[in-house]
Amino acid sequence: MNSTSNSARRQTLKSSRLRKHADYLRAYAAGRKRQSVTMSWYLAPQSQDSGHASQAGRVGLTVSKAIGKAHERNRMKRRMREALRRHVDLVPQGFDLIFHPRRGVLSMEFTQLEGEIVRILEIARNDAVRSAKPAATTLSAGMTPTP
Repeated sequence: MNSTSNSARRQTLKSSRLRKHADYLRAYAAGRKRQSVTMSWYLAPQSQDSGHASQAGRVGLTVSKAIGKAHERNRMKRRMREALRRHVDLVPQGFDLIFHPRRGVLSMEFTQLEGEIVRILEIARNDAVRSAKPAATTLSAGMTPTP
């Protein structure tokens, strides 16, 4: 078997991550905040002028200093990035998703964390489909969308 086959290729988050501060600010302003027991998240449609050519879904992580010391925050981000890397295909296309974990994520088992992230990604995907349908209906009816 070829080692570069699709099934053996390692998924990566490199092209799916939010990196610019302006993108975070735009997502906070345009997005909708949702919450779960272990984290909160923002889901925002990508702007047309974002410069992200493929309009693939992007993910961002922010961890407050109130969560703990630097090594704890870094460990939390590493664990979350790994769970997201495994399920990068669930990130909704054309949307930015920002995660804000709570302190409880530090003590969670990885399988629990991964399950929570998958659940949030599925909710975000459903929200993205719901929010895209009215715009598509408006465009197909010959009306111009309102910003």
